[in-house]
Amino acid sequence: MNIVSDTEAEPGRRTRRFRISSVEVLCAILLIAVLAQSRLQQVFDVPALRTGSTVFVAVCVQALPFLVLGVLISGAIAAFVPARVLEKVLPRRAGAAVGVAGLAGVALPGCECASVPVARRLMGQGVAPAAALTFLLAAPAVNPVVLVATAVAFPGRPEMVVARFAGSLATAMAMGWLWARWGKLEWIASHALRRLPEVAGGQRWRVFAETARTDLVEAGGFLVLGALISSALNVLVPAKWFGVLGGQLVLGVVVMAVLAVVLALCSEADAFVAASLTALPLLPKLVFLVVGPAIDVKLFALQAGTFGRSFAVRFAPATFVVAVACALGAGFLVGVA
Repeated sequence: MNIVSDTEAEPGRRTRRFRISSVEVLCAILLIAVLAQSRLQQVFDVPALRTGSTVFVAVCVQALPFLVLGVLISGAIAAFVPARVLEKVLPRRAGAAVGVAGLAGVALPGCECASVPVARRLMGQGVAPAAALTFLLAAPAVNPVVLVATAVAFPGRPEMVVARFAGSLATAMAMGWLWARWGKLEWIASHALRRLPEVAGGQRWRVFAETARTDLVEAGGFLVLGALISSALNVLVPAKWFGVLGGQLVLGVVVMAVLAVVLALCSEADAFVAASLTALPLLPKLVFLVVGPAIDVKLFALQAGTFGRSFAVRFAPATFVVAVACALGAGFLVGVA
């Protein structure tokens, strides 16, 4: 006697399998947190954990508004800016396009989190990767909000503002030219390079909303990952270590460059953190301000998630070296000491 299963008896009928999505996981975590609130407070009532959670929340709160701004601009580019317009605005030569993209960074008052989805969208609209990556590095470092914040944090030190602008713009343009010369498209994930089709007039708002939502979900996850790494490292770096760096310029430059990467501060707030380290000379602080918006742990995570790990593991170390060199060059030229 043969027993025929329901699936075999009805070929057109498919068995539905329940899949747990991120929404169910989030709801479960929230429910556990509510039910075990008093117990969790006792378990996590540790100074190091309190410090780490404060840093995590601070990084997310600082970056999230500008990330939202970035995905809104990204959606607007995808929906309302045809590729032919960008092709007319940007020069055909990659070297000239890099210069225009670097100066265009002045117009976006956002942080590095906002520039990543915008750069991806520019690539999707046919902009050369060299120009898009130049904009990615320039936008969070040379916009008016960052420069005004630097001037406020360092009153009576206009050379810090000039040196930060020069060092950051030089970093962005140098990386753009390096990519134009030696970069390879196969290092960038295919989805980031996929050319977007022209949007019909009646679908622009739908495309805008869908693009912004998708970019926010993708970039937001990696922002959280970067914030977790940053909060963990903040707890592991003792504050008293800064006291021994005052008289050691070279060591101070190296340490501040590394801290700029691991602390992952928003470019609108990092100047106040640097100014608070009164034991350090100005040059290491300048390196901190130039390196941070160019590459940090959350930006590396965002780049890896947006453009692929193969891109990030090449672009991030090169950006770090170029940013340190440009910061030192700008500091010596302007007279920051």
